[in-house]
Amino acid sequence: MNLEIPKKFSGLSKQAQQVAANYFRPLSRKYDKAEHTYPKELDLLAALLDGMNAGSPDAVGATSASKRGAEQEPHAGIKNGGNLAALLGVIELCWGDVGLLLAMPRQGLGNAAIAAVANEEQLQRFRGTWAAMAITEPGCGSDSAAIRTTAIKDGDDYILNGEKIFVTSGQRAAAVVVWATLDKSLGRAAIKSFVVEHGTPGMSVTRLEKKLGIKASDTASISFNDCRVPAANLLGNAEIDVQKGFAGVMETFDNTRPLVAGMAIGVAKAALDRTRELLQQSGCSFAYDKPLLVASHAEATLYRLEAEWEAARLLTMKAAWMADNKLPNSKEASIAKAKAGRVANEVTLKCVELAGTLGYGEDELLEKWARDSKILDIFEGTQQIQLLIIARRLLGKSSSELK
Repeated sequence: MNLEIPKKFSGLSKQAQQVAANYFRPLSRKYDKAEHTYPKELDLLAALLDGMNAGSPDAVGATSASKRGAEQEPHAGIKNGGNLAALLGVIELCWGDVGLLLAMPRQGLGNAAIAAVANEEQLQRFRGTWAAMAITEPGCGSDSAAIRTTAIKDGDDYILNGEKIFVTSGQRAAAVVVWATLDKSLGRAAIKSFVVEHGTPGMSVTRLEKKLGIKASDTASISFNDCRVPAANLLGNAEIDVQKGFAGVMETFDNTRPLVAGMAIGVAKAALDRTRELLQQSGCSFAYDKPLLVASHAEATLYRLEAEWEAARLLTMKAAWMADNKLPNSKEASIAKAKAGRVANEVTLKCVELAGTLGYGEDELLEKWARDSKILDIFEGTQQIQLLIIARRLLGKSSSELK
């Protein structure tokens, strides 16, 4: 087994690392203290990324997270493609700052949703559009199947009514991918996603949230009141397939959950790296060849955290690799998200503890990383929901059989 980063992505990883160190890190504290202020410095970076992707079949970023294409032929060999490339970029950039990555134009989870389920015409039409993703509603968080926002067909349009909350980049993005039901009586099979552009009559941002972390990213509540959306903006297939059920729209999560896991891996690595430096300055030697029994408590703790981090990293890379090779990865995506989210929370908090007063103060970024990491165990499906999904996959149970 070769567990190293594929050579063809080494340049991408190095470039992302340079951006994280020289671009994101210097801005990190500035926008942590200026919540709801858009980081204008990201415009140049986003334009450079757009230029890299122009005309490229191997786009880098959220738009490359997809299982698009024909099913893999037998003996066709393995592929390291867009999902793995996007993941590696996310990990390195979140080593710099999670909030700034989430605030990046045209790199939102809505863009990954479009890449996952849009048809070819929609891919071309929405190319270059910055898209947020709106799933959560008041009273409907982790259970995406309980969505109440409705989409009623009216001629060549759909009329949307409902409210979405906790929409990342909901105010800044040019469009929002809205999950809504075509027919409540048909349950989860009737849930579809729609691209709704800002400025559409009936759509309005009602509130911006004040948050614990990721303050560089705006988080909005959006209401839809008789909001008329062209039928052509329904992503993918408009037919309701009761046999397929929720699978169509849920394919989005198979691609985005590894990316969120990558965010967790990136911020955890930042905390580990900085804590190791601080402990070395305090006299810790970190001799990896000596037994744990003769290591100091601080050294042994960091070794354990590094092992947990490595496990999360490998699980996440596996989930992305499976997507690149058109393999069903729903279980693996949830495993990666559950493991990485929990590990990031533990690692960042423990690093604050190991660094003592330095870890708790604003002279270091350790306290910020601890705050930023918490959301990564919550959005895109909480820890508890991921464990429930994994249990269903392992036991072969449906959502109605195992709640």
